[in-house]
Amino acid sequence: MKYFFYIIAFLVSFNGVAQDKLPYQLYTKNGKKTSYKKMLKESENAEVVLFGEHHDNSIVHWLQLEFTKDLSEKKQLVLGAEMIEADNQKQLNQYLKGEINQKAFDTLARLWNNHKTDYKPLVDFAKSKNLTFVAANIPRRYASLVYKQGFEALDKLSAEEKTWIAPLPIAYDKNLPGYVKMLKMMGDHASENMPKAQAVKDATMGYFIAKNLQPNTIFIHYNGTYHSDNFEGINWYLKREKPSVKIMTIATVSQKDISKIEKENLNLADFIIVVDEDMTKTF
Repeated sequence: MKYFFYIIAFLVSFNGVAQDKLPYQLYTKNGKKTSYKKMLKESENAEVVLFGEHHDNSIVHWLQLEFTKDLSEKKQLVLGAEMIEADNQKQLNQYLKGEINQKAFDTLARLWNNHKTDYKPLVDFAKSKNLTFVAANIPRRYASLVYKQGFEALDKLSAEEKTWIAPLPIAYDKNLPGYVKMLKMMGDHASENMPKAQAVKDATMGYFIAKNLQPNTIFIHYNGTYHSDNFEGINWYLKREKPSVKIMTIATVSQKDISKIEKENLNLADFIIVVDEDMTKTF
């Protein structure tokens, strides 16, 4: 009789698992399922965590905040992001110090439209814990300039403007797979300057991360996943600045079925967040 109850208990348990609806699944770069706990533990050994996101993905923004909170309980942190540009560092610092309020920050800085829902919680966490938050990205007008005129256009910037970008000349390898893929994706509309505009963003973010590294501290950088996928982009530039730096990368992908990672998504990063493609978007 007891075996009957064991069978019933097993079937009930299996039925519950089968009906679970999970919003995401974590994988290692080799495609093995892993856990948030293991990812968090591994991050403690890094000096830099490049947390790649889909800008409109609500579950990833939640994970970024939870990851940051949890890691802060174990390590001293510095935070930084693609979504705030280097020439707005002054206004960001003023907000963090309480010298201006959110309304003034919104007015004085060029914040993304989804800042309130997706990035303000991270900035406010830094504010509450008195953490440094680095505005790491190149001002978009200069990236646009590179797209239109190439790297040479940056030579004409003023001395002050050049402090908001990576030092010139910008190193560039057009054969990096990510930049090659970008050109292929654009097809006949591709311009040779398009990956250069991407590269100057990667270079600038890598430069400001390297500039703000501190002993016994982990720098968490939030960026679009394409900027660090395949261990390229920011990772490539950061390694040029600091060859021995220990970097952990996190990538984000969307799939219809999250129970098994698709082949094309393998080896994107040390940890890969596979999100259900029906996940709610923030914009």
